[in-house]
Amino acid sequence: MPQFPPLPSSPVEPAASPAPAGDLPVWDLDDLYKGMDAPELKADLSSAAADASIFAAEWRGKLAGLAVDAKGGDEIARAMRAYEALQDKLGRIISYAGLVYATDNTNPANAKFYGDMQERVTTISTDLLFFTLELNRLDDEAMAAALTSPTLAHYAPWLRDLRTMRPYQLSDEIETLLHEKSVSGRGAWNRLYDETLSRLTFQIDNGDQPLEAALSRLSDREPARRQAAAHALSKVFAENVGTFALVTNTLAKDKEIEDRWRKFEDIADSRHIANCVEAPVVAALVDAVQKSYPQLSHRYYAMKAKWLGLDKLEYWDRNAPLPDADDAQIPWAQARETVLSAYRGFTPRMAEIAQQFFDKGWIDAPLRPGKATGAFAHPTVPSAHPYVLVNYQGKTRDVMTLAHELGHGVHQVLAARQGALMADTPLTLAETASVFGEMLTFRKLLADTTDPRRRKAMIAGKVEDMLNTVVRQIAFYTFERRIHTARREGELTAAEIGKIWMEVQGESLGPAIHLGEGYETYWCYISHFIHAPFYVYAYAFGDCLVNSLYAVYAQASDGFAERYLEMLKAGGTLRHKELLAPFGLDASDPVFWDKGLSVIRGLIDELEDME
Repeated sequence: MPQFPPLPSSPVEPAASPAPAGDLPVWDLDDLYKGMDAPELKADLSSAAADASIFAAEWRGKLAGLAVDAKGGDEIARAMRAYEALQDKLGRIISYAGLVYATDNTNPANAKFYGDMQERVTTISTDLLFFTLELNRLDDEAMAAALTSPTLAHYAPWLRDLRTMRPYQLSDEIETLLHEKSVSGRGAWNRLYDETLSRLTFQIDNGDQPLEAALSRLSDREPARRQAAAHALSKVFAENVGTFALVTNTLAKDKEIEDRWRKFEDIADSRHIANCVEAPVVAALVDAVQKSYPQLSHRYYAMKAKWLGLDKLEYWDRNAPLPDADDAQIPWAQARETVLSAYRGFTPRMAEIAQQFFDKGWIDAPLRPGKATGAFAHPTVPSAHPYVLVNYQGKTRDVMTLAHELGHGVHQVLAARQGALMADTPLTLAETASVFGEMLTFRKLLADTTDPRRRKAMIAGKVEDMLNTVVRQIAFYTFERRIHTARREGELTAAEIGKIWMEVQGESLGPAIHLGEGYETYWCYISHFIHAPFYVYAYAFGDCLVNSLYAVYAQASDGFAERYLEMLKAGGTLRHKELLAPFGLDASDPVFWDKGLSVIRGLIDELEDME
């Protein structure tokens, strides 16, 4: 089923400008349900509960006796189809509830509805939990015998991924307990975090601003306004840091307990398994990025300080616009055409799919109180369609965020043909489609710009986005590893968490940025740390992979678009090695990551040559 709360997908940080950018679309969730009290929703809840009970009565305890030959495999496949249909129905319910909640999570009715649906779906799905547990109890020989059934073989990729958790599976009773307690445990702490964050307001310009608008001021052209926003953020974060430290400590301990019971060796093993990526591949990525800090972030921010006439950047200057950056407001209609034109230039099919998001009410764009921060694309379920949430403020970065999320959306539409069990793509590869969408849009914008100063500002902006996607996210991953490791020795104070944050940020950003007082609390608003521990390296994985993919495209574009779309259509059926083979790429090759990082180095070289 889809994950909720939805993860902010784009690592690109908010652009400055709370001004309106034309009429902005609000999504229409009627394709899921007409409302929180829709008869169709009540009917789906009732039928899902009944069908789950029937499913359990028919199949519980039967799988081992069937996994002997192709005929038995056909029967297991019949069960798989029923299980998949239930997953689609339950996924539709929780997707709708989550999107309503993301629309305004400070609305008590929305919060109650989301909480109630979480509880109902968790209760219903408890009747289905036995199915995956029993499948994993089948030994390899029995599973191989069952998979001689062509019908069951259709689900072989899903069964392959399911069985990666086989060594870590607990008894049925403990798995059921963990499943049922997720609502009152991890899920409740997630909700506390989200609702606390959404209720924060920041005193800026004699008015209360929500988080998204306050963060956007860190990209304001005026240094005094950036500094005022930074201090307002610091003040409110400090006032609430006790709550955020409690949530962080509790969830880190919760994860440590479950990891210990499952006998995971490393604190990030569960994430690597979910991402279908080998730990040495991630370690090679992290090592390559960390070794590149001096040539990437350290070098770039030293140049930026010089461009701004400063000896050092303050932390609120990190995303400051360059003197020649274009401040023009980009209307929504222009943003739409920019992205669609870039996609169309790659392949008309990509633009046709993205067009639907604009035409059919699948995008929610305006800033408003209580709305989820950041941006995301949520796939919902294959029987429906994805939805995109952005907080559009009319700057180039907002256009890039739109391109990023629509890249996800196109991917999700194409992968839906794989069905409810195999449409979802591991996060590392899911970020590939989004970052590729960004790259297409950036290249389109750059090609349309002839003024040398504007081109320099655009390249610098792209470098900053890449640093936020690669260097910043690997620093986040490093921070998480240090927090979770330290938490195993005891609870961490807010000051101790802040100390680790400052050390890791200093290492990654370099000596050209002064991380002054107040910045030690800025870990508070990074929701990935709460919702999905160790998710963040997927951004760096995707960016480096896309850089390598785009180089292949630039060198030989014939047939590339077709191969790319086939890769997206595969959904979760193929691993990264199989997906990248048609492009002559291999993420397990130690030099692979340096190829991707060399693209960022090359852009920084180009900026140095312009001086």
